[in-house]
Amino acid sequence: MAEYTRKEILDEAKKLANMLANTEEIDRFKQVEAKINENKKVQSLIKKIKALQKQAVNFQAYEKTEALKRVETELDRLQAEIDAIPVVQEFKETQLVVNDVLQLVTGTIAREVTNEVIESTGGDILAGETGSKKQNSSACGQ
Repeated sequence: MAEYTRKEILDEAKKLANMLANTEEIDRFKQVEAKINENKKVQSLIKKIKALQKQAVNFQAYEKTEALKRVETELDRLQAEIDAIPVVQEFKETQLVVNDVLQLVTGTIAREVTNEVIESTGGDILAGETGSKKQNSSACGQ
């Protein structure tokens, strides 16, 4: 059984990250992000939202509840307006796809590490038990 250093593992993780960064899903995400950054309406709405968020924090800090309610209502309206823009919807969809890919990769790595540990200790993958757990449970008469 080969042993790897932390540096070797991190080097492989960087290679994997580079591969992921060059997938069709990430490429699509970059294209849509560029469209968002070029869209003047979207950028204007983002600026308004950020300014109102700062106001909301101040109103909250000084317990100005009526003013805070007005700002929150306007924030909701602006958020709905920005969410209705097709390129924003497309951006959110590409974010979800990229997130799904990353979760699939991390889940696969976690599962495979667990399976490797179970197998290398003579355990039972289906039961999810390492060899030492199997030995201990049989020694206890279970």
